[in-house]
Amino acid sequence: MEYVKKKAARPPGQCILCDVARGVGDVVNLEIAREGDFIITLNLYPYNPGHVMIFPARHVEDPRELDAEEHARLARLQNLALDVLAAEYGPAGFNVGYNVGAAAGASIPHLHLHVVPRYPLELGVVDILSGAKIVIEDPVKTRRRLRAAFAAALKKSRG
Repeated sequence: MEYVKKKAARPPGQCILCDVARGVGDVVNLEIAREGDFIITLNLYPYNPGHVMIFPARHVEDPRELDAEEHARLARLQNLALDVLAAEYGPAGFNVGYNVGAAAGASIPHLHLHVVPRYPLELGVVDILSGAKIVIEDPVKTRRRLRAAFAAALKKSRG
């Protein structure tokens, strides 16, 4: 609910992920890594510790707007995120996906891929949205933890 209240206070037409990409505005910087024209950042209101988002620096609202090279880079970064999060958090599974359009639950009109670590016996999304779920790791702490892991993984992937 904190995010929904803050979102309502943002000026119309202002894109928070464009602000993150440019490093402007009053956004909290939870960026973990940049690879070419893509950014990996933590979700400020994570479903679980390690909940990351991968998005293009340029404003894109639909995956069909990405060219073949961008799709390939995004797929590589998705796999890298899965590997890093598996090594750092040891989840039992992941949710990976987009919400495209407000009717599908997109709260930000800028394409971003969610990668959410999942664990046995955890509460569901409804519990999270109602405030019943307690996230046990502060996103700023998570950022410190994952920056080094992503930097090493990106360096290794570049050969």
